[in-house]
Amino acid sequence: MWSYHPDLLATPVPRYTSYPTAVEFTNAVGADDYTAALDRIASATPVSLYVHIPFCDQICWYCGCNTGAANRTQRLADYLTALRSEIAMVAKRLGGRARVQRIAFGGGSPNAIAPVDFVRLLDRILTVFDASNPDISIEIDPRGFSADWARVLAASSVARVSLGVQTFTPQIQQAIGRVQPLTDIENAVASLRLRGIDAINFDLMYGLPGQSLADLDETLDETIRLAPSRIALFGYAHLPAMIPRQRRIDASNLPDLRLRFEQAALGFDRLTAAGYVPIGFDHFALPTDTLAIAAGEGRVNRNFQGFTDDDTDLLIGFGASAISKFPELLVQNEKRAGHYRGLIAEGRLTATRGVSIDADERARGNIVRNLLCSGRARIPTPMIETTRIAMAALEHRGLIGWEADNLIIRDCGRPYARHVAAQFDRVRGKL
Repeated sequence: MWSYHPDLLATPVPRYTSYPTAVEFTNAVGADDYTAALDRIASATPVSLYVHIPFCDQICWYCGCNTGAANRTQRLADYLTALRSEIAMVAKRLGGRARVQRIAFGGGSPNAIAPVDFVRLLDRILTVFDASNPDISIEIDPRGFSADWARVLAASSVARVSLGVQTFTPQIQQAIGRVQPLTDIENAVASLRLRGIDAINFDLMYGLPGQSLADLDETLDETIRLAPSRIALFGYAHLPAMIPRQRRIDASNLPDLRLRFEQAALGFDRLTAAGYVPIGFDHFALPTDTLAIAAGEGRVNRNFQGFTDDDTDLLIGFGASAISKFPELLVQNEKRAGHYRGLIAEGRLTATRGVSIDADERARGNIVRNLLCSGRARIPTPMIETTRIAMAALEHRGLIGWEADNLIIRDCGRPYARHVAAQFDRVRGKL
């Protein structure tokens, strides 16, 4: 059902996990702006928290995350001490005004730390914040997952666990530096379900070195058999100039544009045929999952974790490189873990770069979000004529259409949703 347009696929566009994107962040925005944004939070305002653990037991070659090897016990302990201190500093600044609805632990691999350290970290959050029965989620590396971890997650009322699967094909695992037998995933899933954690997400990838359609098909077979409640199917982005560890991947063996397109289409066809509801351009959820329910009610949002049913406007990030989101501001903590610890030791908040969001950017951001999350967006009357002109080529290809003042991404245009949204980007677009 999808149409192939190689010129569009060859045009790089952001993933728009935020708008403006992190590329627009500068050091003209920092700790003072972050402090002012925290001070503007009103009493009983719902917020979400993100906690970044920038460590992994094993570093995968494809990964673009801010992470390092968890091979130095003291460095890990010092980081966790700083992280707990940052949480306490921000909570003190807020003075009980924020009401925490969600807590997400990401990385890196949060299970690179000991289960007891996770408990201490979560206990610090629940102690210093107004956090009554929050929705808690965590990303894990199945290679370092144990029954102890499963028991701790269940006892901590963790609601959702995301597993980094990527591929089940052994030779491709070798090619990307992530060797994990199928049994690792099966055991992790079984251990979680045994303890009542059924909300499980799989992260999968296409466009990997040497990956054929048959390879992806076999990975989808195993995925459908294991029946996670959500699936994210990402296209691998090879950027060795920005991500030095990717230089270990043989770029001569990467799928070309046509094969990547066919892989994305295969994933869409297989997963929707298996009963998954498509969310945006790369997420899928079983009909009973809260993300699919949110999609049916038009409540899907987008943040740094991808498509989500989290509808809070405020996200506070903790840890090195974590990003906080406010209606008028995006701000990122110091990326380097050592420098981050140093700032915390001085009693300082660690935001070092970001971008202010004016009324025009907020309006553009709403359009970008609505196009990506629901495939449609109402265009303000003053913009309709220029939008129709800017979108004429995409409309001629049948990728978009109009319903009164609503711009619609058609089903065949789903692979190009980001290209449509990018037209409203003040830096990259035509509008």
